[in-house]
Amino acid sequence: MNKIITYLALMLLVCSCADGQPGKNNQFAALPQPKAGEAVATFGGGCFWAMGEAMLELRGVNRVVSGYAGGNTKNPTYEEVCTRTTNHAETVQIYYDPKKISYATLAEAFFYAHDPTTLNRQGPDTGTDYRSIAFYRTPEEKQTLQQVIAKVNTSKHYPSKIVTQVEPFKVFYPAEKYHQGYYRLHYNDNDYLTAVSEPKIMKMRKAMKAQLKPEFQK
Repeated sequence: MNKIITYLALMLLVCSCADGQPGKNNQFAALPQPKAGEAVATFGGGCFWAMGEAMLELRGVNRVVSGYAGGNTKNPTYEEVCTRTTNHAETVQIYYDPKKISYATLAEAFFYAHDPTTLNRQGPDTGTDYRSIAFYRTPEEKQTLQQVIAKVNTSKHYPSKIVTQVEPFKVFYPAEKYHQGYYRLHYNDNDYLTAVSEPKIMKMRKAMKAQLKPEFQK
């Protein structure tokens, strides 16, 4: 009996970002194509529920899709990613207007929207699927990420150095439909969101107040 209890407890910890999803829609979300004038950025910083909401609150960000990147399995499911055998990280893909917000500003917000100094961990969520990772599409974006990392490290905003992986972008797989816009849809009925996700969002709001959409500048 004790072995069964231990096993169940471990299984709950494996996918703590999305425990208990009755009636969830396991169909994958569609991957939007950038509209005219839109640019795309891809970041992974722990559970995509919080990261997706944080990035969507920035002025100039039009859409955010939760999904998986950085792995070696095509079209992985959430359950497969949770096993940590696919090497994917929970990730958000951001569609934004570069005339209203720069890639550098997005990158800075990303580093403030989670703790980029903890290796394979964000709060209670542990494992490589919760690792901090930033993807670049051009040499200029790679250089920007390196510059922003140096800036944040120099600022001593965090007591430890940033350990975020900086990798070339290859492919992004949208997550299941029930993960999309999850924070806004379930804020009032999911304790994880208030206990874990909300503090990350508040931290980003405080650091990036001037870059927020008007409704989030209060």
